[in-house]
Amino acid sequence: MKHLTIDSPLGPLTLSAEGDDIVGLAIGIRHADSESTPLLERAKTQLGEYFSHTRTTFELPLHVSGTAFQEAIWNTLQTIPHGQTLSYQALGEKAGRGNAPRAVGGAVGRNPIPILIPCHRILASDGRITGYSGGEGIPTKAKLLDLEGITYR
Repeated sequence: MKHLTIDSPLGPLTLSAEGDDIVGLAIGIRHADSESTPLLERAKTQLGEYFSHTRTTFELPLHVSGTAFQEAIWNTLQTIPHGQTLSYQALGEKAGRGNAPRAVGGAVGRNPIPILIPCHRILASDGRITGYSGGEGIPTKAKLLDLEGITYR
């Protein structure tokens, strides 16, 4: 596995790639063994464009591995357009996993590739930020929502 740490408005981001796929993104973590590849350089460029407001979608090969429930949630997260949100309940329904917002929240929190798989776009049904597992938690999520012009409570 190859890792590349880049600087961002959120602090260090460490991208991880295995073969031809991005398999991880850690917010606030600097990996000691950074080693670039063409794929990691593409991801670095696209993230830079995202943070500078010139990119709203990512065109990168991603690979996630989890339970069938988690993968359904992570795949559905990728369909939420830039600047839009869903509630945990709506995400579960859209993923075909029913009305189980706590289970959905658990899967969202285990997303191995945040930002690229936009788990920050999930809010409580009343528009509140209820948690975020990346970086500094809720402040990191608020920065990502602000970047996309998303209002929240």
